[in-house]
Amino acid sequence: MNANYCALPLADYACRPDQTRGRVHKESESESRTCFQRDRDRIIHTHAFRQLKDKTQVFVVRDGHEYRTRLTHTMEVAQIARSIARSLLVNEDLAEGIALAHDLGHPPFAHVGEVVLARMMDPYGGFEHNDQSFRILTVLEDRYPGWAGLNLTWETLEGVVKHNGPVIGDLPYTLSRFDTDLELASHASLEAQIAAIADDIAYNTHDVEDGLNAGLITLDDLADVPMMAGLLDRIRGEYPGLSEEKLRFSLFREMIGALVSDVIATTRSNLEAVAPKSPADIRHAGRQMVVFSDDMNASVDLLRDILKHKIYKHEHVLKNLYRAELVISGLFEAYMNKPEFMPGFTGADWADDVEKARAVADTIAGLNDLNSQNEYAELTGTRPLHYER
Repeated sequence: MNANYCALPLADYACRPDQTRGRVHKESESESRTCFQRDRDRIIHTHAFRQLKDKTQVFVVRDGHEYRTRLTHTMEVAQIARSIARSLLVNEDLAEGIALAHDLGHPPFAHVGEVVLARMMDPYGGFEHNDQSFRILTVLEDRYPGWAGLNLTWETLEGVVKHNGPVIGDLPYTLSRFDTDLELASHASLEAQIAAIADDIAYNTHDVEDGLNAGLITLDDLADVPMMAGLLDRIRGEYPGLSEEKLRFSLFREMIGALVSDVIATTRSNLEAVAPKSPADIRHAGRQMVVFSDDMNASVDLLRDILKHKIYKHEHVLKNLYRAELVISGLFEAYMNKPEFMPGFTGADWADDVEKARAVADTIAGLNDLNSQNEYAELTGTRPLHYER
């Protein structure tokens, strides 16, 4: 028996497992899981997914307290994506798989890690975390005897590559070498668009929570955002005298609910206007279908501005991440000069420095915050960096 069916009803515009465009390499499908469930499971079992546990989201992992890591962020994105997908009657498993894979390519130390690695790789074809996620899925996770990568379905790979919209212009390193047509000029499936906006909802919400817990923003700062002011007024009115801690918990919960409800309502309105009859109609609608309403988008933009100036550019965050910059650039220079120092190095016959640099970038991006610090300390004869709170 083939398990490519769904227990829940799906809309006409949903991606159906029994109508998948298949995998690059032919293989028998599972008797107990749909092809999209199988993709999700393969992603969860990767080395790259486990490494997310000790990779920074915003606050450096060793900062202390229970700040989000790339792994907890990814789990929150997947949970939100499933909720939205179910409400819109599209494929939860596909949306979840794309959400689980979307950050696999992030190097250590949050955004600064990518900035530094991209700078170091600029003479060698560049570095971009979305392309690195794709590279992990199609090349680097080499665990099957018949092929490199995970051999995921067309729909999952398309979603990972295009979840933020069409890919136009010069293609990044790995994608330019992929010989399967992912229809890059079109929009992605509704499931992929859901994963993308779930990412926005998750990081906006948990960065507020982590910023409040770190003392970098206050509830008064958030009152300048219409959506947040409305939620705070409603919670305080319904529960007068609520403790600061419970007020925050209530705010985070209500914030997620408000953002998700707005996306669902706006997307339903867009779907009614376009009346898609197939996933192809979604891809060729000419615009993203899964978006915030104009009013909500204005609030989200204000919130992003607060997070940018109060958290992402705060001296405490920047100082710790600058120290991390020393690790990334130091490892790159050391491995380019002495590639035999790379973890797991077994010898290589690179055609040129471009191939060598790509191997170095793969190695560094595959490290987490903790073992990259240890590698740097060992190579430089210094102690591992200790991050201050």
